[in-house]
Amino acid sequence: MPKKILIVTHGFYPEQSPRAFRATELAKEFFRQGHEVSVMAPSRENITNFLKEFPISFIDMGVQKWKIPTLKRKNSVLNLINRILNRLLPWLFEFPMMELFFMIRNAFKKTNQSFDVVISVAFPYPIHWGVASIWAKYKSKNKSTLWIADCGDPYCLQENDSMKPPFYFRWIEKWFMRKADYICVPTSDSYLGYFPEFHAKLRVIPQGFRFQDIKKSSTIEDGIVRFGYGGTFIPGMRDPSAFLAYLTSLEGSIKFEFHIYTMQVNLINPYLFDHRIILHEPISRAELLKEFSTFQFLVNFSNKGKSQTPSKLIDYGIIEKPILQIDSQFIDINAVDAFLQRNYDGALQLDNISDYQIENVVSKFLNLTEFE
Repeated sequence: MPKKILIVTHGFYPEQSPRAFRATELAKEFFRQGHEVSVMAPSRENITNFLKEFPISFIDMGVQKWKIPTLKRKNSVLNLINRILNRLLPWLFEFPMMELFFMIRNAFKKTNQSFDVVISVAFPYPIHWGVASIWAKYKSKNKSTLWIADCGDPYCLQENDSMKPPFYFRWIEKWFMRKADYICVPTSDSYLGYFPEFHAKLRVIPQGFRFQDIKKSSTIEDGIVRFGYGGTFIPGMRDPSAFLAYLTSLEGSIKFEFHIYTMQVNLINPYLFDHRIILHEPISRAELLKEFSTFQFLVNFSNKGKSQTPSKLIDYGIIEKPILQIDSQFIDINAVDAFLQRNYDGALQLDNISDYQIENVVSKFLNLTEFE
């Protein structure tokens, strides 16, 4: 029987981010399977053609207005103040993303619709907090009988930021988790990033991809070993510096090209003196995977701990390329040299790729609704 499904999210088409991709692909596949889909998200441009192809109901929460104040950059002192504000305000108060909390409350109050299930997608976590703020103890008072909180990464117990959230956010995280019926996480190891008292609510539902949408090209074979990475870096944790230092120390006679697609150019710029390190601006996921399919192998920089798994690994698995796993703290030179010599015996192994097919992912969400 068709369901009425509401997806509450910050990221959505045409934004390029893992969480935007998550929400967009869920909405598209629910629609393909005949369900009535609504998406509640902030205003966005260039969505008209998408809504023609997938005529879902888009509940516009309005334009985000909160911004971190920026002082005019005239000297090093003001620049320092700007950097401090940009670091401390999100850390201490989830500012400016906390605006989403109030936007969601207002949007729910204005809608007269009811749903069979609400799926909130975080990051950022004020998405979950906004839903929790209007979620009553008695289900008959809610817009839906079922709320699924979908978490890409942990919040309070995360391991891959240099500063953990302040202690008071633990109260907020536990408050919303007590209200949610289910908490979805991407891998079986993700439970390590969540408070033990809520483990019974955790359900593993990985990132979903429509495999038939992936366009691949032939591998380029011209004597140059090409490999690539696309995504973000974290200084000192998911950090390319040691890997790049080793690559640029290799003799010029070793023919390779390391293609990097990222906005974090500061970590890459010191190594661009070597023409074999090639920096690109980010491109769409579809374009990136088509480009990566022409390479010999791909690179992944491992996270700290096991609770966070990059979704890009599934992308890499879909296009069937060997994966060189790099630990930023300890570079296995022998493994790097082997890959440069086209020996992929040490490649990272990915199991059960079919689990990531969007059809199977959506089925896991729908299965949760059968218990209500």
